[in-house]
Amino acid sequence: MSFKEGFLKDSIKRFKYYKELGDKTFAQLKEEKDFFYQPSTESNSIAVIVQHMYGNMLSRWTNFLTEDGEKEWRKRDAEFETTQYSKADLLSFWNDGWKCMLDTLESLTADDLMKTVTIRTEPLPVYDAILRQLAHYPYHVGQIVYIGKLIKNNSWTSLSIPKGNSAQYLDSVKEAQKK
Repeated sequence: MSFKEGFLKDSIKRFKYYKELGDKTFAQLKEEKDFFYQPSTESNSIAVIVQHMYGNMLSRWTNFLTEDGEKEWRKRDAEFETTQYSKADLLSFWNDGWKCMLDTLESLTADDLMKTVTIRTEPLPVYDAILRQLAHYPYHVGQIVYIGKLIKNNSWTSLSIPKGNSAQYLDSVKEAQKK
């Protein structure tokens, strides 16, 4: 496998991991109102973050190699307005945005990585446009997870190594590697 092929494969793997963190957070949020909770007036709710990510993903990844990643039809400012979508609507946006992005990434070839795309008229090599989004989406997924933890508090189920269990986790990994 070439470096470029590995880059694409590993980028897709990382994106899927961050989607999974969001999915696991959503699974813990039982009430629709949880998606609209705002920790402060300057904070975004999970619903707003999902709306923004959906708009960004559709804009960036639709006709990725042939059109500017900031589409004329995108209404970015509206993505940050509180709406009253249902939980089902928000999860549909979430899944549709990720599908658009992952389908596009999976269609790329190693040769595509050195092509040039534009985002807001800025020319970027494809690999850099991927890295740009690999920084952007985890930033927002982290916000989603953090808000989920605030909402669930003591009933939150850790998505990684629970507090105080680092040594136990490392021991289990070492034991699994011996097998």
